[in-house]
Amino acid sequence: MSNPCIIVQSNMEVLLNVDSEQHQEARDTIAPFTELVKSPEHFHTYRISHLSLWNAASIGLSANEVLLRLRKYSSYEIPIVVATEITEYMGRYGILRLVLKNSNLVLECDNLPLFIELCKRKELKDYIETFTSPNSAVVSPFLRGKLKILLTELGFPVQDLAGYVKGQPLDIELRKTMAGSGEEFVLRDYQKDAADIFYASGSEKGGSGVIVLPCGSGKTIVGMAAMALVKAHTLILTPSVTAARQWIKEILQKTTLTKDQVKEYSGDLKEIGPVTVATYQILTQRKRTKNSELEEFKNFSLFGAQKWGLMIYDEVHLLPAPVFRFSADMQATRRLGLTATLVREDHKETEAFSLIGPKKFDIPWRVLEAQGWIAQAKCHEIRVNMNAELRMAHAVASPREKIIIAGCNPEKFGTVKKLLEKHSEENDRILIIGQYIEQLETLAEEIGAPLITGKTPNKERDKLYDNFRNSEIKILMVSKVGNFAIDLPDASVLIQISGTFGSRQEEAQRLGRVLRPKKDGRPAMFYSIVTSESREQEFAMNRQLFLAEQGYGYEVIYG
Repeated sequence: MSNPCIIVQSNMEVLLNVDSEQHQEARDTIAPFTELVKSPEHFHTYRISHLSLWNAASIGLSANEVLLRLRKYSSYEIPIVVATEITEYMGRYGILRLVLKNSNLVLECDNLPLFIELCKRKELKDYIETFTSPNSAVVSPFLRGKLKILLTELGFPVQDLAGYVKGQPLDIELRKTMAGSGEEFVLRDYQKDAADIFYASGSEKGGSGVIVLPCGSGKTIVGMAAMALVKAHTLILTPSVTAARQWIKEILQKTTLTKDQVKEYSGDLKEIGPVTVATYQILTQRKRTKNSELEEFKNFSLFGAQKWGLMIYDEVHLLPAPVFRFSADMQATRRLGLTATLVREDHKETEAFSLIGPKKFDIPWRVLEAQGWIAQAKCHEIRVNMNAELRMAHAVASPREKIIIAGCNPEKFGTVKKLLEKHSEENDRILIIGQYIEQLETLAEEIGAPLITGKTPNKERDKLYDNFRNSEIKILMVSKVGNFAIDLPDASVLIQISGTFGSRQEEAQRLGRVLRPKKDGRPAMFYSIVTSESREQEFAMNRQLFLAEQGYGYEVIYG
């Protein structure tokens, strides 16, 4: 073909021709079983991985369906090695199953030779208590999570059908009108679909997994819809106190629960109720003893404080390692992960798949944009130069110092001021976000804008967020604490002056800060200011990968 849409290569990579008229349709079609690797101008590169295939299998896609999708858009025959790999690895999902029989947790397998081979492995011997048949064995319920991780790492993911504890019952319904305002409240179709797919009518096939939706699309509402389906005591884990309080506010506004039923467990308050909203930070808090040894995670007792029927992990890609490990012990509890991107910077996606569950629901950002549920976004990368002195310092610096020098380039301040002048005339609410505190403090002083960092007391943060929301202030600066869970429905401009290396999930989260639909229908403006010909520019290309996968293009401007 003169204008091919995709080319499937024998190394499991898929090249997508973005100049093709069908490229958007093809991108959305292959998204459930691929991962974006890089996105230069004309051909974007996607990778088919074992994990992406297992995620696809978990939502009901078959190997035949995946191959049909590839053949529909491919310019050439699918390499035999690729077809074989897809068929083999998708076929592995569900061969091994965890089921509950006679109150025992049983690992069973459809393939007897495979089961015998796996059981002979020394890594697996400690998990097996006794064999109940040639192709099934009783395993320890306390090792359910660790066993799932191990088998996934061995290349044979377990389909967990062992069911869940019911948890202590809780009468909860979604309101039809929101408390306080009296406004009508109706679940959007995709929110209802996401909750229903997670719950799966209460069957053993539902109850654990991750919902992937863009920021501003109502992931919190999906969580509440799941709570209304499960109807049990719920523990919600969030990345910050601000996020925890937003959850509580939303729950009280949109469900039939009352204040005495919804409690906050954080550094400020430690209350436990039928619904408890806690922070990852408080759970991972440890103090040093007199002998300078770190004490145990004393707040982990929260996990056993109630007979939880549901655990919700907000921004699940941020789940700290200690909480992640503890989640291995929570496999009998329904688990819902919420995120805008499954990318984990610690590359623990396989563990997330095993412990929280596979991706249950995903929808392209541009689809929700077209339906008007999130704002249209225009992304710009503004490249600024270094002066001669800074360029020399950058040239002789260590790799890490190069990143800091480029990220804190003073030339960025002039660009920020030009953008503020432009958008202040348009009466926009502007959010400025960055990585380096000293850089942010200097800029905040120069432009006279309030700044929120990790040291800002929660009470002061809440006041500044409210003032910004109510238009009492039009410019607000935040450090990386602003990456997540800030409810700023009318912020329409975000200026990023520095970021965390090549973090794709951070780029996605930051754009999400301005994706809530605007009352006047105007698009969201996202500016990323980077230093030309530096390591920061290289990292910026990687940061943009996730958004490129969602269909966003960056206009490069030289400042």
